Amino acid sequence: MERLLSGRGLIVSLIFFLLNFSTAVEIPLSVQQVPTIIKQSKVQVAFPFDEYFQIECEAKGNPEPTFTWTKDDKPFDLSDARIIVSNNSGTFKIPNEGHISHFQGKYRCFASNKLGVAMSEEIEFIVPSVPKFPKEKIDPLEVEEGDPTVLPCNPPTGLPPLHIYWMNIELEHIKQDERVYMSQKGDLYFANVEEKDSRNDYCCFAAFPRLRTIVQKMPMKLTVNSLKHANDSSSSTEIGSKANSIKQRKPRLLLPPMESGSHSSVTILKGDTLLLECFAEGLPTPQVDWNKLGGDLPKGTETDDNYGKTLKIENVSYRDKGVYRCTANNFLGTTAHEFHVTVEEPPRWTKKPQSGVYSTGSSGILLCEAEGEPQPTIKWRINGSPMDNSPFASDVVFPTEISFTNLQPNHTAVFQCEASNVHGTILANANIDVVDVHPLIETEDEENYAAVVGYSAFLQCEFFASPEAIVTWQKVDEAKPLEGRRYYIHENGTLQINTTIEEDAGSYSCWVENAKGKTAVTANLDIRNATRLRVSPKNPRVPKSHTLEFHCESKCDSHLKHSLKLFWSKDGEAFEINGTEDGRVIIDGANLTIANVTLEDHGVYSCLAQTALDSTADRTHVTVLDVPDPPENLRLSERQNRSVRLTWEAGDDHDSDISEYIVEFEGNKEEPGRWEELTRVRGEETSVMLPLAPFVRYQFRVTAVNEVGRGQPSQPSDHHETPPAAPDKNPQNIRVQASQPKEMIIKWEPLKSMEQNGPGLEYRVTWKPQGASKEWEEETVTNHTLRVMTPTVYAPYEVQVQAINHLGSGPEPQSVTLYSGEDYPDTAPVIHGVDVINSTLVKVTWSSIPKDRVHGRLKGYQVTWWKTKSLLDGRTHPKEVNILRFSGQRNYGMVPSLDAFSEFHLTVLAYNSKGAGPESEPYIFQTPEGVPEQPTFLKVIQVDKDTATLSWGLPRKLNGNLTGYLLQYQIINDTYEIGELNDVNITTPTKASWRLSNLNATTKYKFYLRACTSKGCGKPVTEESSTLGEGKYAGLYDDISTQGWFIGLMCAIALLTLILLTICFVKRNKGGKYSVKEKEDLHPDPEVQSVKDETFGEYSDSDEKPLKGSLRSLHRDIQATESADSLVEYGEGDHGLFNEDGSFIGAYAGSKEKGSVESNGSSTATFPLRA
Repeated sequence: MERLLSGRGLIVSLIFFLLNFSTAVEIPLSVQQVPTIIKQSKVQVAFPFDEYFQIECEAKGNPEPTFTWTKDDKPFDLSDARIIVSNNSGTFKIPNEGHISHFQGKYRCFASNKLGVAMSEEIEFIVPSVPKFPKEKIDPLEVEEGDPTVLPCNPPTGLPPLHIYWMNIELEHIKQDERVYMSQKGDLYFANVEEKDSRNDYCCFAAFPRLRTIVQKMPMKLTVNSLKHANDSSSSTEIGSKANSIKQRKPRLLLPPMESGSHSSVTILKGDTLLLECFAEGLPTPQVDWNKLGGDLPKGTETDDNYGKTLKIENVSYRDKGVYRCTANNFLGTTAHEFHVTVEEPPRWTKKPQSGVYSTGSSGILLCEAEGEPQPTIKWRINGSPMDNSPFASDVVFPTEISFTNLQPNHTAVFQCEASNVHGTILANANIDVVDVHPLIETEDEENYAAVVGYSAFLQCEFFASPEAIVTWQKVDEAKPLEGRRYYIHENGTLQINTTIEEDAGSYSCWVENAKGKTAVTANLDIRNATRLRVSPKNPRVPKSHTLEFHCESKCDSHLKHSLKLFWSKDGEAFEINGTEDGRVIIDGANLTIANVTLEDHGVYSCLAQTALDSTADRTHVTVLDVPDPPENLRLSERQNRSVRLTWEAGDDHDSDISEYIVEFEGNKEEPGRWEELTRVRGEETSVMLPLAPFVRYQFRVTAVNEVGRGQPSQPSDHHETPPAAPDKNPQNIRVQASQPKEMIIKWEPLKSMEQNGPGLEYRVTWKPQGASKEWEEETVTNHTLRVMTPTVYAPYEVQVQAINHLGSGPEPQSVTLYSGEDYPDTAPVIHGVDVINSTLVKVTWSSIPKDRVHGRLKGYQVTWWKTKSLLDGRTHPKEVNILRFSGQRNYGMVPSLDAFSEFHLTVLAYNSKGAGPESEPYIFQTPEGVPEQPTFLKVIQVDKDTATLSWGLPRKLNGNLTGYLLQYQIINDTYEIGELNDVNITTPTKASWRLSNLNATTKYKFYLRACTSKGCGKPVTEESSTLGEGKYAGLYDDISTQGWFIGLMCAIALLTLILLTICFVKRNKGGKYSVKEKEDLHPDPEVQSVKDETFGEYSDSDEKPLKGSLRSLHRDIQATESADSLVEYGEGDHGLFNEDGSFIGAYAGSKEKGSVESNGSSTATFPLRA
């Protein structure tokens, strides 16, 4: 088996080996020896809830020991049927059955063989009784108000600890204070009773936690009688005052009781807690103070508990002895008691007798010394029996030692030393074994060991020998003892090889020799390579709240990889295996991650690589950067009316140099508590002269900034108040606001609090007509607005506003030009004419109104128009007004988006900032015919092998007299080949269907239909359909189209199609792409294709493939389609529907003919293609 000693354990192992030889030698059990007790019970308590109670005593020896017991120093019979004895030991059990109180007592175990007897210390077995308060009748207690009284508890005895509580029948604690106190014995004391103390349910509860028991005393009744010394006519307040004055008295001690006198003695054991108590009655309630005569109270003394009634010293030592005095006092007098405290101690060993192994003829000594207070007495025993005289003539017995000379085998025995005083007894066994044997090597032969280069190797050779033996080590192949500083043999036989090298590998022999013989074992040593380690990154600087990652790269000997373990630590304290509980530090093998780095993460991080044989560590220092701490100790100096010097001390910069300081101030009377930046200072400076404004109570604070960011501001400085002065500036942004003609409401930006410079701020406003030589009119106001009425509308005025306060005026003000209030224009423009540009666009011209009739600043002209009737059918159209505004001084405007072939009325008005003036007389004009809109639908209602019948609906807007239709069609089979475009002119306007013949069988066609007027044809509506096949299926449509089952099938298909279209519509609204787009890509309408080619050039919204074939012109009988003109294109400024005040700009209210048909064509208009 290979023994692996870790590098960390090398020192521990060395200490262990040395300790083995600084204490008693361990005798192998194969050698005859006296008994040794190796396990015993201490105090055993028979708790009523335990199943049994075990009293232990185990020992070793050769021959095997036998066990006997004594109880209360009398033999105890283990053959009692009521107890259970363990085999091969002295341990026995007492079952918790029936009454076991007769087993209570002090037990002692004796382990014996032919060589001697070992005895245990006393083992106390306690059978606690169930504590109970006696059944008693407690007489009610009557006390006059102001008198003292005591409610006794007298708790039953039981197993400590004991806790006492005073409560009422509702289990509410009786409140204790300076006047009411519970003593350590449990009695409830009243220094002076009050009426509120009257109650009939004072209950004392005694709790024994180790017994899980709480017992209650019968309730006690306390009645407090009010004093009647005062007159009945007196008020209750007067009665209480007089009664208290009669009962007032100086303090008298109730604890300690009067019979103990002015002083008492207290004995306390060292290490225990000293608790002294004083309680005095009196009125007013006395106060208690503590002191120690001849010195100060010991450090750690508590006197504040229980309202000063107790003095508590924990873990008492000898220096705590002395005289302690408690003094109770009120304004009528004092009383005191002195406690003479003595500290004593149970016996404790100073020299405990040690067992020893001796050879025949040798000498030895047993020492036994103990300390305690009082001084313990020493008694010796041999084999459990008192030793009055030395059993051997050569032995010398003293009270604290026994010396042996010329020891013989019959000296073998167990000696006991017992130290006693009034506080207890301690016992120690010391074995004297006289043995002569040849060496016994306990380490196995051919043990394998391993060590790492540069470390120490330990080869064991544990042995027992008496007489003493000599140990030597040698390499098997060298046959001579090892010599040199690198080799050291420990007393227990272990060979230590320091600073091993590869050449130390091999087999070694350990030889042990004494006068009785010689023996040896062999040990094999293997040398491994040392483990290497590197942590990265090295000494990082990381800002707070960032994430930091470490990696620990290790390399070790191949034989040690299975035992390699990595451990992370910070500042010498190891992390848990997986990191911290909060998950901020995560350890994953060789990686350590710290998330949200804090200042506490600053420190030295180490990675420890540990194998079965060695360990090594590497470290890195983490510097956590953070914003600077607030500057400190702000001071003001060099105080002037307009400046002050601010000085401060820099706070911790958290390892990042401070780049600048931001100085802020607070003092704005309008916004108290609001801090504003005043200046910035370089990071190297900690003082600055600050410019100040008058009449401000300043406070300053400083914030430091470094590369991480801006820190918290400092605590505010002292206040600095500047004296008032006249204003340094006048108001800005002087403007006029008017809602009535001839009115001028003058407004300006008021001076801020920091600009007022003094109390009593006002504004002096002066004005006069522009260019006039008359005197300025003047008015002083406190707010920042002034209303002035002028004699004329929209007249220019020179206006000045100057700031003034109690200390003077601001600088000379600058004049601004403002205008008085506007009125509405009072005349209308005259319309010169309306020029028709096309069927939807006209140009209106008018005459501008005179400047003096605008009564304000002209903003522009407003054109209003409405359709009166359609020229197609002569029907009157309900009035729907459209408005378009043209800004600035102009006399024409373009009116777009008109309905073709209709009659309109049009007016023009001028408007200014106040509003609109009167409208002109309506001007009547008509628009010419235009091209129709596309037909509302196109359907293929019947197909055969070579014919197709189409049906359509009228356009929603005809835009003139309909002259007929242009029907076009072409082949569009599912290929890139496009068929030739065929035209059919339908000259009957009332025609609503058409039958095409001479079509190809089983062929897909695309049909285009346009409506036409004298102005041309409009946009087409399209439809696609396929002809039927040849032969017996040619007339299938006619045969089955009238069958009921076929009609039902078509209805089902139509329903499914509707559902699919709905789904496609939803997807399209969500931005999805579906097959219609793909179809359009495959068969694009020629008109759309033409527009794209001519208008957008190379633009494409998809990867379109080129079409085979060429475009065919469709302009032979078709004029260009007129498009609706945009309002934006012609409005040249303000467009749309206006309110009276002109506030709504940019919306156009178009009209729609009533009774028109909405388009439901099957597709959008497209141009056809030809093959």
